[in-house]
Amino acid sequence: MAGEHLRDILFLCALQNAVKHGGVPQAGAVVGMVMSAHPEFRPRAKEIATLAKEAIADVAALSSDNRVAQLQARAPEMYDAIYVKHEHRTVLPDLESAEHGVVMRFAPNPSGPLHIGHARAAVLNDAYVKQYGGRYILRIEDTDPKRVDPKAYEMVKEDIGWLGLGITETVTQSERLPLYYDLCRQLIEKGGAYVCTCDNEHFRELKQAKTACPCRDQPVEKNLNLWEKMLDHTLKEGEVTVRIRTDLNHPDPAMRDFPAFRILDTPPHPKVKAHVYPLMNFSVVADDHLLGVTHVIRGKDHIANTRRQRYIYDHFGWKVPVYRHYGRMGIEGVVLSTSQMRLGINEGKFTGWDDIRLGTLRALARRGISPDAVKNAVLAIGIGDTDISFSWDNLYAENKKIVDPVANRYFFVPDPVTAQIDGAKPHTAHAMLHPGDAARGTRTLAFEGTVLLPGREITPDVTMIRLKDLFNVKITWNGSIPTFSYAGDSLAEARATKAHIIQWLPGQESVHCTILTQEGEMSGACEPRVKEELGKVVQFERVGFVKIDAVDNDGVRAYFTHT
Repeated sequence: MAGEHLRDILFLCALQNAVKHGGVPQAGAVVGMVMSAHPEFRPRAKEIATLAKEAIADVAALSSDNRVAQLQARAPEMYDAIYVKHEHRTVLPDLESAEHGVVMRFAPNPSGPLHIGHARAAVLNDAYVKQYGGRYILRIEDTDPKRVDPKAYEMVKEDIGWLGLGITETVTQSERLPLYYDLCRQLIEKGGAYVCTCDNEHFRELKQAKTACPCRDQPVEKNLNLWEKMLDHTLKEGEVTVRIRTDLNHPDPAMRDFPAFRILDTPPHPKVKAHVYPLMNFSVVADDHLLGVTHVIRGKDHIANTRRQRYIYDHFGWKVPVYRHYGRMGIEGVVLSTSQMRLGINEGKFTGWDDIRLGTLRALARRGISPDAVKNAVLAIGIGDTDISFSWDNLYAENKKIVDPVANRYFFVPDPVTAQIDGAKPHTAHAMLHPGDAARGTRTLAFEGTVLLPGREITPDVTMIRLKDLFNVKITWNGSIPTFSYAGDSLAEARATKAHIIQWLPGQESVHCTILTQEGEMSGACEPRVKEELGKVVQFERVGFVKIDAVDNDGVRAYFTHT
C-alpha cells in the first residue's frame, strides 16, 4: 500500500506540473516537488527517481484536456493552486457588476512584438477572467496603417501564447471596417456625428474659441452625401474628417468635437484595400459594444479617451462598460519604444526583437525568464491608480522561485587561468547536479594535476582557497607569480582560515563558454555536460542563472538571467 501511495503522489505531482507548464515535466522537477512536500520519502531517493519516470510516462500518454480533468477530479486543491485567482485574490480588488461573469479584452496594436509594459494589461485582464469566468478577447487594433508591421500580427500571437493567456477569441479590426462604416452612417443619421471639410488649423482655432465650425449644423443629408464621397474615393486625404458632436463648452478642448474617421491614402494597409479608417475612440466603442465587453482595464493615460468614448455610447444609447484605470508604470533599464527598437535593429545596434537589451517578452524569454514569473510580478503590482516603478528585482525573485528548484548546477570559470597544483594526486570530484535533489545524481570532474581557476579570484592577498567539492590549495607568491600546492581535504580547515570556496574546471577537460549580459560579454569555460542543457536554464555556481542558447563546435553561448 505504501508503494501505491507513493506512485499516486508522483503521478499527481507530474500531472500538476504538466497542466501548469504544458508539455512533459522533467523527472527532477517532479522528484523535487515530492521531496519538498514529503521529506519522509528522502531515504527512498533512488526508488522515487525510478517511479517518477513511470509517472511522467503515464502523464505524457494523456491528452491536455484529460490531464486537466484528472487533476480537477483527483486533486482539486492542486488544480486550484495553479491559478491566479487563489494565489493573488488579496492583490486584485473585486470588480463591480462581475457576479455573473465578465467579457474582457486585450487590444494591442500590431506595430511590433509585445513588451513588459503590455504584459500588465494582458495579465490583469486574464486574471479577472479566471476569477469571475467569461470570455477573453484578443483584439488586434490595426486601423492605422502607419503603425502596422505585417510581421507583428504573428509576433503578437506568439507572445500571447508564451504568456499563456486564456484567450477565447481573436478579432482583427481591419477585417471589421464594414461594421464601422455602417455604424458611422447610423451615427450621422442620429445627429451624433457630422462630416467636416474645414481646414484642420482653422478648426483648431474655432475649437479653442468654443465656436462651432460651419459644418456642424449642416443637414443630415449633406453629411451622408459627404460620407459616401469619402467611401467612394471622391474625397482625398486631408480634405475631410468625421467628427463626434460633443459639448463645445467643455473645459477640456480635447473633448470638443473630436475626430472619428479620416482618409489615409498612404501607406497601403497590408491586409485590406481601404482608404477610410476609424480612429481609435470610434472603433474601440464599436467593438466593445458589438463584442459585449463588460469591463475595461487600462492605464490612466486613457482617462481622456474614456471621457470621449462616453459621448459615442450616449449617442447610440448603449450601455457603458465598467472602467478601471491603473497608474503609470515606469520601466527603466531596457528599450521599450517600438520605433527606437526597430531603428536599432535596422542599424545593427540590436540583433533582433529578442535582443536582451530590449524590454520585449521575447527578449525576456531568451534570457530565461519564465512567463509565470512575469505574470506573478505583474499581479503583485496590482491595479492601483498610483504611479509606480517596475521592479526588476521583484521579477527576478519570482523567476528564481520557478527556476531554482529545476535548474541543474555547473561550474563556469570566467577569464580562466591555468594552475598546476603541486603535491596533489589524481582525484575525482562528484559534484551534485542539484543540492536539494540528490535523486538527480552527480557530475564527475576528474583532477589530473592542473585546473582552470577564475583569474579575478587569484590575487596577491589570497593565500588559501578551496576548490569546491575537491580539496584545499595553498598559494605562495613570488612577487606577482603564484605557486599552487595541495593543502589537504579538510573543509573545516578551509572554513577556519576563511578560504574562498571557488569553482574550477579540470585543466584537460572544459568547453569554451560565452555569457551574454545586458552590459556585455563574459568569456570563460564551463563543464562539457552543459552542452546537454540546450534551451534550458542552469545555474553557474557563484555566477548566476543562465539560459543555454546555442551549442556548437566552438563551445557554448548562454544568456545571463539573474543571480
